Amino acid sequence: MAREARAGPEFASFAMTAGPLLAVSHRLGYRSCGWGLGANRGFGRHVADGLDDLLAARRENGPVSLVGWSLGGVHAIELARRRPDAVRSIVTLGSPLLGRRDPPADVPTTSVYSRTDAIVGWRASLLPRRPLQENVEVRGSHFGLGHNPGVAVVVADRLAQQPQSWQPFQPPRWARPWLPAA
Repeated sequence: MAREARAGPEFASFAMTAGPLLAVSHRLGYRSCGWGLGANRGFGRHVADGLDDLLAARRENGPVSLVGWSLGGVHAIELARRRPDAVRSIVTLGSPLLGRRDPPADVPTTSVYSRTDAIVGWRASLLPRRPLQENVEVRGSHFGLGHNPGVAVVVADRLAQQPQSWQPFQPPRWARPWLPAA
């Protein structure tokens, strides 16, 4: 758990870089929304129905992109499995994917993980090697993934891609301090 104490300094790093990162991200034109289902405590009909309703309400302009942190990434994949026609892409952040069903084969999916995640072992966050699936490593803690500058770069890049011309993530030179060498 001591490794997770890094979340505070990670937030400070994010605060110092947030302006340029958010400027780049806002140019993507996405509207984001939270899931609105309270604390994420697992699975059940309440979660599945709530996510189905949220997806139905948000897809007026076509398929949506799903970004899920930890167990939220598992929920994103399950939602995409139920409604692959309504999902444009998926990004998971430190999600426990090992032993679970794979994302739909035609939905681009990126798993962002950290080798120093003290909550979800990094190997458990890896997707199998398949077309339209990738694993991207960042430096940081599990609790810090939501405000990690490297994660923000990866998410913005993945959201900017068009699914029909999907390419694996290539970190921009200026972002390499937050992303380990591939």
